[in-house]
Amino acid sequence: MNFSSIGFLFLFLPVVILIYFAVKPKYRNIVLISFSFFFYFLGEKAFTLLLVFSCIFNYFMGKKIGRADGAGRKYLLIFGVSLNILLLFVFKYLNFFINEINSLNIFPLIEYTKIHLPVGISFFTFQALSYLVDIYRKDIKSAKFADFTLYLSMFPQLVAGPIVRYKQIQDEISGRVIKSENFIEGIKRFISGLSKKVIIADTLSYTADKIFALNVSELSTGVCILGAVCYTFQIFFDFSGYSDMAIGLGKMFGFTFPENFNYPYISKSIREFWRRWHITLSEFFRDYLYIPLGGNKNHVYLNIMIVFALTGLWHGASRNFIIWGLYNGILIVFERLGLLNKLPKALCHIYFIIAVATGWVIFRCENMSFATAFLKTMYSFNFGQSGGVIYYLNSELIFTIIIAFLFSVPIISKVKKYIPDFIQNTAYALLLIISASYAAVNTYQPFIYFRF
Repeated sequence: MNFSSIGFLFLFLPVVILIYFAVKPKYRNIVLISFSFFFYFLGEKAFTLLLVFSCIFNYFMGKKIGRADGAGRKYLLIFGVSLNILLLFVFKYLNFFINEINSLNIFPLIEYTKIHLPVGISFFTFQALSYLVDIYRKDIKSAKFADFTLYLSMFPQLVAGPIVRYKQIQDEISGRVIKSENFIEGIKRFISGLSKKVIIADTLSYTADKIFALNVSELSTGVCILGAVCYTFQIFFDFSGYSDMAIGLGKMFGFTFPENFNYPYISKSIREFWRRWHITLSEFFRDYLYIPLGGNKNHVYLNIMIVFALTGLWHGASRNFIIWGLYNGILIVFERLGLLNKLPKALCHIYFIIAVATGWVIFRCENMSFATAFLKTMYSFNFGQSGGVIYYLNSELIFTIIIAFLFSVPIISKVKKYIPDFIQNTAYALLLIISASYAAVNTYQPFIYFRF
């Protein structure tokens, strides 16, 4: 089920809210757990058992690690982490690695049945990993089974984050007071995210998908630039829209999820971008991989490359994702070596826009041969051969790109505080109506990060 679907907006969510607030506070966790598993079952059917297994296995591993001492504690952590990673590997990466082995033509072809990728497996696996490591580090104590199950399965952030750590919401899991102003703020945040998704991201996806589906012979500089611009905005508003909806839903049910975006496109370097983009993933890799590898003390550049190779691989089992990750890592290494030190801020920002858009082309293309041809055409700057742009440009797309730009920089947020509350509330009501109408008539567009 999709947050932007009519079924979720006008059936699932209202029913959950009604039952959640109708029962006594001590039963509310059970309500959320029940509806969270039902939510996941609607999309994944039998693979819901994988989520059930993850809850049970990691609960007991957390208990074991919390009670163990000495070397046994470390071995239990290694076992728990290894099994989680093994499950992630089997469901997300095994198909890819078998294909890669077969492509070498060294060994006899391996015949296999393609394995389904369960939605959200990367997100709930990373949450389970952070839980086990934090218990091992004695940052938290092992939780009650119901509390841990709610943490791992809670539907607002189950399938596409943010990546929440148990210690961030443990007090709210065990007991929370839901204030009316927080509930209302949650509704507004949800509406904001919904409008980002269905009004901006889905509109831009129509043009982006068409352009990235063209044959190489049909590409031109203008068309490639338009495709890159559309996708650069699409992926931001798609993913940040989902994060806004998740954070808003969390507030409605009494939880405070961490922020996941902080205007990433105002960055002046790729290094800054990764402090503003998918913040919870960046912090996860920083705390659980980069620092344990040595961080800024030992083998800094190697550590960066390892982290970003895995960041790319986390996003998908494909060569282009790995190359995209390494591309980001290489740029960060050069930036740390002083690439931007003498450049004016304006030029740094221009560099960043070109760099991030190039990266998103690599990320979006189905294979590297098409990505190479796309980028070669885009940077040929032969605008005399840029026919076809007019075919894609229309008043709706131009207006959407302008709106996307305005909402990707902190202009609206600064102006907002001067607007009276009743005007803001009216605007949110109109946004909900418009967003619902978009969701009702437009073709279903799943969130981009659902496949990660």
